[in-house]
Order: sequence, then structure tokens, then C-alpha cells
Amino acid sequence: MTPRPPDLLETTEQIAALLASQGIEALVIGAVAMAAHSYVRHTEDVDLGVSIAVRDLASVASNLQATGYEVVCREPDGQDPLGGVIDVSGNFGLVQVVNFGERFPAIIESGLAEATLRTRVNGSLRIAPLPHLVGLKLYAGGMKSKADIVELLRCNPSADRDVIRDLCRRYRLRGLDPLIQEADADV
Repeated sequence: MTPRPPDLLETTEQIAALLASQGIEALVIGAVAMAAHSYVRHTEDVDLGVSIAVRDLASVASNLQATGYEVVCREPDGQDPLGGVIDVSGNFGLVQVVNFGERFPAIIESGLAEATLRTRVNGSLRIAPLPHLVGLKLYAGGMKSKADIVELLRCNPSADRDVIRDLCRRYRLRGLDPLIQEADADV
């Protein structure tokens, strides 16, 4: 009998545990988090938002690689809105550790503090709250991220728009109101 490949979420939990052993908390962001908030779109990976000092990124990647994962570390350049990305892959798929350290750590930290959703019952992976997910998408910018915000809001018509606005205002993120208007136009 051929053993089954490792489960992507189980592996993501293991990676998050390895990060936690280094004092790094991780928050599920991206398409998996959007699915938890009722907007499902295709994805082949799990994104974990973290806040790491950029100078420590290579060390964190090395520690992950030492546990047997295939790891590629992409450090940021001066114009990058992210603090680097660590791709962790294997026969389970791909987990991207997306670093907001030294760029936008506050949204990850407050997202971790306010997260109540988990990827599984009794699971350890916390999912970004909807306002934080919208904020992260607004921060990312671009047409795809804006379209994701509109769909997230359409899929969550009862979500408190003022709470989302307040979070975006707190982090000086602009451009939310036209997206709310577009999302609510058909409701």
C-alpha cells in the first residue's frame, strides 16, 4: 500500500509550530482565509502572515530547511511592500510564509490578537479576521486584490462596514469606500 501524501493543512500546522518554537506567530491569510470568510476561489497553497525582522529571514528559512522541507527564501528589495517570502514545499504542496516585519507588522499583530476562527476544530492555525484580511488586500493593492475585497464584502453582507473602515483608517489604508460601494451596489 502506498502511503498517502501529507495533508497540506497538517503540514502547515507543523510549519507554524516550528515558527512558534522560534517565537514567531503565524496568521492564515490569502485564499484559505478568504474561504473561511465565505469567498472561495482556487488556490494551491496556504499563506501564513508573520512579522519577522528582515535580517532574521534567512535564519528562519535555514531552520525550516534543516527540518527537511524544501525552502526558497526571497528577501525583499527596497521597493518591496513585503518583508520577504519563504516558500516551503514538498509532496504536501506549498506553504508561503509572507513576512510583514519592518513593513506592516501591526496588522499581523492585531490580527493575531483578534483572531477567533481556526482552520480546523481544535486546530492551532488562526485565520485573519475579515477586517484584517480586507486591510491586507488593500495594502497589497492591485486589481486582483481589489476584486478580492469586493467579493469578500459581497459574501459577507452583514459584516460591519464601519469596523472595516476603522481598521483601514487606523492603518492609513486608502481606497476602501469605492470597493464597499461596489460590493453593496447589488445587495
